[in-house]
Amino acid sequence: MKATTLTVLIAAMPALLRAEPIPQSFLDRLPPAQILVLGEVHDNPQHHRNQARAIRAQRPAAVVWEMLTPEQAAAMPEDRGDPTGLAAALGWAESGWPDFALYYQIIDAAGTARHYGAGVPRPEARRAFGEGAAAVFGPDAARFGLDASLPDDQQAEREAAQFESHCRAMPREMMAGMVEAQRLRDASLARAALQALDETGGPVAVIAGSGHARRDHGAPALIERAAPGVSVLSLGQAETDPGPDAPYDLWVITEPVDRPDPCESLR
Repeated sequence: MKATTLTVLIAAMPALLRAEPIPQSFLDRLPPAQILVLGEVHDNPQHHRNQARAIRAQRPAAVVWEMLTPEQAAAMPEDRGDPTGLAAALGWAESGWPDFALYYQIIDAAGTARHYGAGVPRPEARRAFGEGAAAVFGPDAARFGLDASLPDDQQAEREAAQFESHCRAMPREMMAGMVEAQRLRDASLARAALQALDETGGPVAVIAGSGHARRDHGAPALIERAAPGVSVLSLGQAETDPGPDAPYDLWVITEPVDRPDPCESLR
């Protein structure tokens, strides 16, 4: 990327609705923001190295995790020098997330930052599937827009995306519930990020899947809805080029991971 392009990009943040792909070297000098949402493909090691690199450069006061519930984050010991002991304290082996070593480098890069959990326990996600996100989220639902139905076109688009992401292997009539569970997760990340900003003064880094880092309807959109004066920078990571309309401020494209067909188990 040319230096002039970077200069224009930095000057325009955070007003840009979307920007352009960046080289990994730009992770060392991301535009400042009160909340930095760092997306990932969960099992891609390079994505976690990139997140750690960005956090090392940004030096956030707090890190918010999709992978940890509030209770797990509260159990994080002050001494984080032992990865094995830390994983045990967090109950990582039972969490269903990829190898803790992928994520430990982010914790190490964060230094003395406070850690917040925004993970939605499975029973709550199942409730959102059946009862709606607002019923599970609680009294702040309206602040994050969960009390309102999505416009018909957005609902259809998001149900179609869920159908594709579940390999077209589940009945379409289940997708509305999937969308509600996703809305709950986005709102939980947004709420935790704003809590962390309020309690630490920021900046705050959010570690989540790239789907939650979307500026159009992911956690960044809900943060700005709930707290319009807060600056948010969305960084997506992908294994293929998402194209010029990618729903992030910035995004990084990496080599794909060699993995089994994720749809095989659903078939």
